[in-house]
Amino acid sequence: MFFNIFHKSKPIQKLPFFTDIHCHVIPGVDDGSPNVETSIDLLSHMADWGLTRIFASPHSTQDTFENTPETIAQPSSELRAAIQQQNLPIEMNVHMEYRLDRFFMKQFEDGNLIALPGNYLLVENAFNIETWGFESLLHRIRSAGYTPILAHPERYRYYSGSHKYRYAELHDYGLYFQVNLLSLAGHYGSLERETALYMLERGLVQFVGTDLHRASHVVSIENYLKSSKFLKDIKYLEKIQNDTL
Repeated sequence: MFFNIFHKSKPIQKLPFFTDIHCHVIPGVDDGSPNVETSIDLLSHMADWGLTRIFASPHSTQDTFENTPETIAQPSSELRAAIQQQNLPIEMNVHMEYRLDRFFMKQFEDGNLIALPGNYLLVENAFNIETWGFESLLHRIRSAGYTPILAHPERYRYYSGSHKYRYAELHDYGLYFQVNLLSLAGHYGSLERETALYMLERGLVQFVGTDLHRASHVVSIENYLKSSKFLKDIKYLEKIQNDTL
């Protein structure tokens, strides 16, 4: 357990929402938590931040994490049992973070997806290039009754570099956006934080997710929640729609 490695001299300020829609705490299914013990540690910190309702979102990606509702069922059940045993004040739900690849298309065509309440579907692009035929695929997803939410758009540098206009284009097309709390914390770098703020300032962001995977992410988020940056950003975080799901 890693509780004792965090410096807590300053008080942690609470998030202005209680629902997280993007985190990797289901044990042993992707590059997030490797086991139940680590998951409980991560969730305990999330509870400290004021989060009481979690929608865990394991990766579903071709060749690396080919997760389906069937592959995550048992680990999810084990984690729910551990949450209850530890008396954590957490309601844990599960959906998926879907990479838009051939594996996704097979699951989509088979009707084997897990969405958020309201049929919101968390999707991600590759980090090196926008998915080919992106708008057409979004149209197919919407025609099937889903509302797509693009995970961490501020991290796609083919947008954030010199093509920020794409955010407004895609938003007008009906795509929702979810930025990472880690980006606002500066965990990935200054460009990601600046881009997240650019989107928030323009009202392009509907959701915020922790995207929590591991202990180093806890350190970054807790440092942020103790900082003046968080106090400046809170006016944007108060407007997001996480708790409406």
